[in-house]
Amino acid sequence: MMEDTAVKFPMLLAYAAPFFVLSIALEWWGVKKAKLGGRYDSRDAITSMTMGLGNLISDIVFGFISLWVLMWAWQFRILDLGVSLPIILLALVAQDFVYYWKHRAAHRIRWFWTAHVVHHSSQHYNLSTALRQPWNNHFTGFVLLSTPLVFLGFHPLLIGFVGAINLIYQYWIHTEAIDKMPRWFEAVFNTPSHHRVHHGTHPQYLDANYAGIFIIWDKMFGSFVPEDPTRANEYGLVKNIETHNPFKVAFAEMVGAIRDAAQPKIPLSARLKYLVLPPGYSHDGSRQSSEDIKAEFVRNHPDMAGRPGLPDMLTETVK
Repeated sequence: MMEDTAVKFPMLLAYAAPFFVLSIALEWWGVKKAKLGGRYDSRDAITSMTMGLGNLISDIVFGFISLWVLMWAWQFRILDLGVSLPIILLALVAQDFVYYWKHRAAHRIRWFWTAHVVHHSSQHYNLSTALRQPWNNHFTGFVLLSTPLVFLGFHPLLIGFVGAINLIYQYWIHTEAIDKMPRWFEAVFNTPSHHRVHHGTHPQYLDANYAGIFIIWDKMFGSFVPEDPTRANEYGLVKNIETHNPFKVAFAEMVGAIRDAAQPKIPLSARLKYLVLPPGYSHDGSRQSSEDIKAEFVRNHPDMAGRPGLPDMLTETVK
């Protein structure tokens, strides 16, 4: 009975695609005419949209891998919650909670970062950036982090449906054309202001604001950093890839991680650490993790110590 109901879920992302294209065109025009805040670079925007098209193709061709994993987990469910409006709303909140932890894991585990890094590779922040999505996400095992929802009784197709709602919500927050939403909205929901922090490269902004829809998760779990209106934000990666080649954007980090793990004359433990520790790990200490970058920044700017997203000067632990 559940399967008969589940197949009726609409393909929301397919319906949203024309809106994505139209809104990008309108924002692009508004920025070029100086009617809207923000920046556009033609090559960067085209690369982002190409990555979005490739992500769609990847989902069509390889999406069965992730769906198979969730359907396999379905046999071990504790409950079967079925489908009703209250269950859909509950699934939306539950999926957003899991999304927060998945997103945090994507920044803290390099193997997952090999896919998510694509979304952060643009040095511009506009609606086209929202479409800059990975092509290899079905090959990272990232879907395993969604299995707790299945065990609790949310059908895999329901999870996919509310996951699509989550992604559509996040589309509009990729813009510099909107400054702040009303205070009550900023307090509960993810907004352009909050998400600009997430894409920023300033040491204070690294590994912050992982929220999908509800910013309350970041506030609950200590990863919230407010946007500093006095600072001009810079976007991208700590070390930018400096290419518009979509294939390099898609696979450079995965190739790099595998190459690091396969290098000769290092112990097995180091090989594993290159894959499971945060980006920036190196067996010889030649690279910097986000914690190293934050600590160095505070040593050079002691007046910033203890601010959200930065370590205390004495303990060097990130708050």
